[in-house]
Amino acid sequence: MHEPALRAAAFGSAPLPDPAVTRGGGSPRERLLAAVVLGAQGRYAAAATLLDGLRNGTDPLEASLAASTLAAHRRQLGGHRHARALDGEAFAKAAGLETGRDPDGLDAAGARADALLGLAADNLALGRLSAARRLAARAAAQDAGWRARVRGGWVGAEIELAAGQGAAAVPHAERSFETALARGARRHSVKSGIVLAVALRVAEAPDHRKISDDLVGNAMAAAEECELLSLLWPAALVAVDLRPGHAEEYRFRVAQVLHAVLRSADPCGRRVAGESPWVPVPGG
Repeated sequence: MHEPALRAAAFGSAPLPDPAVTRGGGSPRERLLAAVVLGAQGRYAAAATLLDGLRNGTDPLEASLAASTLAAHRRQLGGHRHARALDGEAFAKAAGLETGRDPDGLDAAGARADALLGLAADNLALGRLSAARRLAARAAAQDAGWRARVRGGWVGAEIELAAGQGAAAVPHAERSFETALARGARRHSVKSGIVLAVALRVAEAPDHRKISDDLVGNAMAAAEECELLSLLWPAALVAVDLRPGHAEEYRFRVAQVLHAVLRSADPCGRRVAGESPWVPVPGG
């Protein structure tokens, strides 16, 4: 059984799983966890193959979690419209479910929270700020555990940043960062550090430049060590602004990583990235 190793890589502190555990065999839960790990590494085509099989399976919980995971991968490549349809699918599959509790939120409440937070992020990117706030509030009402609290903090911070309220974004980002660190969730800590760095920078908090610089530096180092390519290029993009003296170096790293990610993406992933205003064009 590979589930403990996959959970440690997806939601814990394991830096990188043995490649054998992400090859797609095993139970539906193991395949879902493998897809989460593959997506974090930017191996979107391999992840999509696993997730499409689960979306079409007979277990509505695994199907919902698979749809929202695929939505997150599309969103990471700037495909918010495509992600919104997948998040809607995920919520529809989980809406009436009642299951036991899972330590990482892979249960009915967690599935609903994942879908609602995904929909909030999708609507935010599409300029629907009020809808994003409502959906984020509905997700918080699910009481879905640590992972939903971390993701809810990301979305809450992004909503406030979009509203031009940098200072209001900071508590959301801090909550995500503290929760992820307390849980020992390396991948979530990396993203939370990036979000907190941006929030502090925009809010112009005391010592914001040094703190933000340290957060981004640590996030980049951890992403490099763990081969989290899905987070490495966003961290490097933030570093362009924080470290203007090294901007060209970081732009080059962004292009390098994106080139590798897009080579490992499925055709839909490459298409949405090419159409997105949020994703820099490698070499462009």
